[in-house]
Amino acid sequence: MSTGELACTYAAALLYDDGIPITAEKIATIVESANLKIDSYWPGLFSKLFEKRSIEDLILNAVSGGVPAAVAAPVSGGSGDSAAPAAPAAEEKKDEPLDESDDDLGFSLFD
Repeated sequence: MSTGELACTYAAALLYDDGIPITAEKIATIVESANLKIDSYWPGLFSKLFEKRSIEDLILNAVSGGVPAAVAAPVSGGSGDSAAPAAPAAEEKKDEPLDESDDDLGFSLFD
């Protein structure tokens, strides 16, 4: 990812988070205030993208790997017949206490 893409991505995320409409001028202003030098076409490309697609949709698609959220996370039904098998639980590693009964063996390294 180029510096221009990354800078515009963060600028768009900032604008979205503050509830400000995402425009090329506002993206460019944020990028300039961060003292970043990017190609002049990046803010316009990003603003056109966000006119056509919601930033929420893009984030959800990125998180689910491009699979729609409804498909990525199956909902289990009430009957349980078509439910996916549960993922195996992570094994818990128990720390075994050190056996301090070496003294009982009758020998020591320093005897």
